[in-house]
Amino acid sequence: MNTRTFLTLSLSGLILGGTMVGCTARGMHVAAASDRAAERDARVAGKEGVKAVRALQKQDAAAAVGFAERAVALAPRDAGYRMVLAESYLKSGRFDSARAAYGDVLQLTPGNGKAALNLALTQIASGDWMGARATLGAHSRAIPVADLGLATALAGDPAGAVAMLTPVARSGEGNAKVRQNLALSYALAGEWQMARVVAAADMSPADVDARMEQWAVFAKPGSSAQQVATLLGVTPRADAGLPVALALNAPVPVGGAPVQAATPEPVAQAPVALAANSPAPVAKPAPAPTPLKVTFAAPREVVQPLPAPMIRARGPIKVAAGVVVQDVPPVQRLAHAARTLPTGDWYVQLGAFSNAAVARSGWDQATRRFAVFSGRQPTGTPVAAAKGRLYRLSVGGFSREAAARVCRDYRAKGGTCFVRREAGDRLAQWLRTPVQLAAR
Repeated sequence: MNTRTFLTLSLSGLILGGTMVGCTARGMHVAAASDRAAERDARVAGKEGVKAVRALQKQDAAAAVGFAERAVALAPRDAGYRMVLAESYLKSGRFDSARAAYGDVLQLTPGNGKAALNLALTQIASGDWMGARATLGAHSRAIPVADLGLATALAGDPAGAVAMLTPVARSGEGNAKVRQNLALSYALAGEWQMARVVAAADMSPADVDARMEQWAVFAKPGSSAQQVATLLGVTPRADAGLPVALALNAPVPVGGAPVQAATPEPVAQAPVALAANSPAPVAKPAPAPTPLKVTFAAPREVVQPLPAPMIRARGPIKVAAGVVVQDVPPVQRLAHAARTLPTGDWYVQLGAFSNAAVARSGWDQATRRFAVFSGRQPTGTPVAAAKGRLYRLSVGGFSREAAARVCRDYRAKGGTCFVRREAGDRLAQWLRTPVQLAAR
């Protein structure tokens, strides 16, 4: 297999290989209409739609936007024209307009997995990870699993993406696209060794090294919009949103109702392949990048690996009395800062473990990695999962903004977390009753 840039391979499957739907001239048939004005509008809409598709094929997204907007204005109930309009906005870097347009397409054709996938991308670009995951979940059966997995990882749940793609990669349905999307999901989860192992199945060692460097840049964008723009190879632009006159529920102008045109035929577009020594596509930064947002939803529970076992003390630990601290160490200052964070009912979930004892080891590792946690008391909640019972480890009592900030800072230290509301969290079991740790 050719050693192409697998960031682009993922893009070709996620965007170009399945979701770039166009129309052909022979597919733009005009529906019969008794009213001459309506018939004329339908005929003109067909011509504008063809022009828009041709402009997209020539990579002229700005011109495609104008043609597609005129087609939609003349035939507002035609899902094919709206799909072309949405793609024109997406390729122009106008994510807000694309988001509204793909939403309209789904209203007209609820089973359109291609529109759902791209809608999720635009939601990710705006930082709405919770909305993106809801969209992906609602249309999961209509989206190929390789695309669904990578989109899930981009939506802030790389652990869920790994759990989704791993069995497919190991099955007879596994192919290079699935494996590389799985490798990129591992990279987005911070599991670089696993990302390297999976990526090496289709690449030479030298190419794997180059790919890891490219993915390291991709995994830490300045903003969600920048990451999606890099994937698409576009430049984000200031966007006022979909024109009100083009909204699906906009009032119909006096003079005739819109005519339903035939659904355009899709045009398969070739995946973009870069040579192995070509640099990964990098989009120009947005005019005013915003910090990477933190997801506010509960992703799939995944048992977190613990590389180092916890060693239990053989006897009680004696602490000398009368010690006077002359200066406050940085760790204590950070712990004090954690205690003074605004309070609320939001929690930072650190993982789901096989039992409370393993969760305690996870907590010890988290406090060593991130000193702010040393000033908090962990909470734990037993939960049911597909493979049995898990013990969910969290730390909370924050306001939403404070929880997002804590999770973001913890991720910067190499941790994995997400933010959610209180869900039956109780003081961790080992703080309430002694927990016997199994000998390791």
